[in-house]
Amino acid sequence: MFKINEDYLKLPGSYLFSTIAKKINAYQEENPEKALIRLGIGDVTQPLAPAIIEALHGAVEEMGNASTFHGYAPDLGYEFLRSAMAQNDYQVRGCDIKADEIFISDGAKGDSGNIQEIFAKNNKIAVCDPVYPVYVDTNVMAGRTGTYDPQTEKWSDVIYMPCTKATNFAPELPKEVPDIIYLCFPNNPTGSTITKAELQKWVDYANEHKAVIIYDAAYEAYITEADVPHTIFECEGARTCAIELRSFSKNAGFTGVRLGAAVIPKDIKSGDTTLHSLWARRHGTKYNGAPYIVQKAGEAVYSPTGKVQLKEQVAYYMNNAKVIYDGLKEAGYTVSGGVNAPYIWLETPKGMTSWDFFDFLLEKANVVGTPGSGFGPSGEGYFRLTAFGTYENTVAAIDRIKKA
Repeated sequence: MFKINEDYLKLPGSYLFSTIAKKINAYQEENPEKALIRLGIGDVTQPLAPAIIEALHGAVEEMGNASTFHGYAPDLGYEFLRSAMAQNDYQVRGCDIKADEIFISDGAKGDSGNIQEIFAKNNKIAVCDPVYPVYVDTNVMAGRTGTYDPQTEKWSDVIYMPCTKATNFAPELPKEVPDIIYLCFPNNPTGSTITKAELQKWVDYANEHKAVIIYDAAYEAYITEADVPHTIFECEGARTCAIELRSFSKNAGFTGVRLGAAVIPKDIKSGDTTLHSLWARRHGTKYNGAPYIVQKAGEAVYSPTGKVQLKEQVAYYMNNAKVIYDGLKEAGYTVSGGVNAPYIWLETPKGMTSWDFFDFLLEKANVVGTPGSGFGPSGEGYFRLTAFGTYENTVAAIDRIKKA
């Protein structure tokens, strides 16, 4: 008789955004006349930039001719895209990252879950609290997190690094030393970030304790402040302790196209084994690569025209963030984020739990957000709104919240 992976059964409830979708669907079935404004899931709303569309059309034409047709992609991804990333994301910032240290994938979500496969089961992970749920859930599936306590909403073998108002929503170096540290800056869900000097402390800590940092840089395009690093490889010593995950979803609107990358320097070793070689083996065995068409679209992100168009698109979303931030402040809410990230993190009012506030906004304002408790126990009492809606819907949503 076949057996299942019982670690999956340890997961409490469904994935956060699946739960939200079910609640929304139930509400709409009962209230079909209500027009909801969705500022919950971090999905983009603006169309792909013209430079990207042009590249997609060109690649489709290539696929229609025998002389320019492409089949399976190279294991690491096409050299034209890896070189563009190495040059534009790293080398121009003075970071020593080469094209053959970049692994093209179909998105940072998959990479952030799959990367844990190359580590032993008895590694202890440390995560920010609150945190993007995928980091914890995929380690639960792998049997790495111990037992779940529904009272504290914590796993016994996970080191939680609280990110609270007292810490400016940034983590402090953990007293219990982990083997794997997950960091995301600019942060999802709080929108917070740290300076280069502060990030250097994490790199030094990881090297001192022979830990590895998995650094999610999905929102780096939204950084506006000069002292905030765009990549962990701006820090000295990061090549020996850090893996960086990159995404095209938020900087270029690829949520429906799917493209990302994992950057693994050849200097990170466990004994004589490089993590680069392990990920290359995993990548080659389990993945056949992002489509040629999509990778050509990714290359257009780094073209002069693409850069200008995408800078305008990022500015559009950050203007939405300002509308949300200023509007909520005016309405009397305590808010943060929205400066270096497209997320606004607000305290729930009147002692409401985060799910109570979700229901309140859904029913009274017909606005959808994300309960902070879904990101971890320290997220209770908070709520996340995203700036990825249209400008018109964003303005309307804030007006509705003010009147609720």
